[in-house]
Amino acid sequence: MQKQDSVNVLGGVLAPCSRDPLTGFFRDGACNTCPEDQGSHTVCVVMTAEFLAFSKYVGNDLSTPRPEFDFAGLNPGDSWCLCASRFLQAHDEGCAPKVQLEATHKRALEIVPLAILREHSVSVD
Repeated sequence: MQKQDSVNVLGGVLAPCSRDPLTGFFRDGACNTCPEDQGSHTVCVVMTAEFLAFSKYVGNDLSTPRPEFDFAGLNPGDSWCLCASRFLQAHDEGCAPKVQLEATHKRALEIVPLAILREHSVSVD
């Protein structure tokens, strides 16, 4: 699998999203992507309780630990590379998590307009 260029939605170098928990399609801590990443795990978000409940409701439980997949489960405040379509769905439902623009891959723009990403943007040090 060949990674696409690590460029963020602002045109700069893609910043890391999270190493703890380790995220990304490649589990490299960044929202890097490739053609095989059918879900476009490209939006770096900061989890909220509201979003985690929404995600579980629509069939993607991100909060329950799954040790068999080396997944501890996510908590509010955790950063994670989210599928662009799930982010857009959460936005449409009024419960989108916050977005780290510097760590969101430019491929997310194929699904989510930059204006919507900016609307939910947050700076994380």
